[in-house]
Amino acid sequence: MLIQLNNVIMRFGEQIVLDGITSRVESGKTTAIVGPSGTGKSVLLKIITGLLKPTGGEVIIGDANFTSSSAETKSAICQKIGMLFQGAALFDSLTLFENIEFPLIYLKDINKSEARSRAEEQMQRLNLEEFRNKLPGEVSIGIRKRTGIARAMVIKPEVLLFDEPNTGLDPKVGQEIYEIINELRACSNFTGLVVSHEIPEVFQVCDKVIMLYNGKIHFEGTPQEFELSSNPVVRQFACGSTNGPIKVVND
Repeated sequence: MLIQLNNVIMRFGEQIVLDGITSRVESGKTTAIVGPSGTGKSVLLKIITGLLKPTGGEVIIGDANFTSSSAETKSAICQKIGMLFQGAALFDSLTLFENIEFPLIYLKDINKSEARSRAEEQMQRLNLEEFRNKLPGEVSIGIRKRTGIARAMVIKPEVLLFDEPNTGLDPKVGQEIYEIINELRACSNFTGLVVSHEIPEVFQVCDKVIMLYNGKIHFEGTPQEFELSSNPVVRQFACGSTNGPIKVVND
């Protein structure tokens, strides 16, 4: 499912967070959105999911103008979008199995038996069976992330979004999450969007890279082109340097 961004603008009062973002996420491909903290990466993801309405511009998902669609059309589109949130965003009072099954409860064409079967399938795929009856607070952040991925996949999404999938994980577990994403890419034909500040690690799971800074796109191309880019903004971010056009904000 194609995602098209046409001159997307987002303001919060006087602050311009996104300033005319125009790009496209090709159907069946995965795009990484990278850039320094506070550059609008997660805001853009929330606009694509409908959690935020842009100040200007439009988002096209598939054949529909998601920005101006009716509530009914938006709901239908959202049922085709799965998302892994930064902290997994599981329900603390539900077991891991119940968390995975939860999205299916609200799909009118899914009966209880099928919902249970699909949740079981995702638990097996993500090697979560032994944690089935555990609550989120009783397992590690890595297990919670895997559960979040299973919950996103259980609806058989056409679009899958990852917001900082490795936040809070040690390098080993973080690499396991990337390997899971690649396994899902190999067996499912979803359109993927990954928000991350981890480079070059995130490049192993994407076909295309978009870099945001100061609300604008400063690079768009393949991971290989990113690594070879002479753009000073790209080079400073890639090297983690304090010297260059990117302003370092001290808390």
